[in-house]
Amino acid sequence: MVKSVRDRAILIGLYLSKFDKKGTEALGFSSFTEAFNILGLSIGAKPASLKNYRDEFDPLFPNKRMGWHKRQMRNYCRNFYDEYSDLDFKTFNNLLKSFVLQDFDVMEIMEKSQNKDKSETVAKRLATGKAAEEYFKRNYQTVNDFNYFELKDTTNLACGFDFKLSNNSDFYCVEVKGLSTASGSVSLTEKEFNVAKTYTNKFCLFVVLNFIEKPYHDYFFDPLNSRLKFKKIERQVTQVNYSTAI
Repeated sequence: MVKSVRDRAILIGLYLSKFDKKGTEALGFSSFTEAFNILGLSIGAKPASLKNYRDEFDPLFPNKRMGWHKRQMRNYCRNFYDEYSDLDFKTFNNLLKSFVLQDFDVMEIMEKSQNKDKSETVAKRLATGKAAEEYFKRNYQTVNDFNYFELKDTTNLACGFDFKLSNNSDFYCVEVKGLSTASGSVSLTEKEFNVAKTYTNKFCLFVVLNFIEKPYHDYFFDPLNSRLKFKKIERQVTQVNYSTAI
């Protein structure tokens, strides 16, 4: 059973080694670097660890990389190879998603039933968001205003922000967004927008960029009154119900 961060990192490395580009593309990633960065951070591991595990398994699969062919495989990696290397692509892909992405199966059902845009896979979108949140946890104290503040994770509370930072009577609400590239579009939900409007300079929009190469961040206090220009987008939704007699 996959339990620890190391277990997950090893299995991701095995998956990427065995299925190579087919594996990265199925998850929506354009390169191994993007996969290492997003998947690594999303499970709380160093991206370099995923690369090292992929390289360790490479000599056992017919890809163009030589990997760590000059040394014997570590026993605990060999155990994972013996147990999981025969999994077919679909089974292994679903296994990886199950422990990398919380509630992935539910989100996938919702997106398929609602016919949402498939330009970005559900897996990549969820993993990028999770990776951005983990990046923030590791780096939030590099923001001077957040020094000596205690961090509370509010991502599961649906309160309009991802983290609350507190220090005595002072606080900040922080909403975290992630982008694979160095630029792109960031959206706020109506709830997030209203919280930002209410708390102004106590609301921080923290954006993690460039997962495709090397992630870094930018942040905006009182984002609605910053250099960012938000455009309101309204969509009219027709509610359709289906009834039957019982």
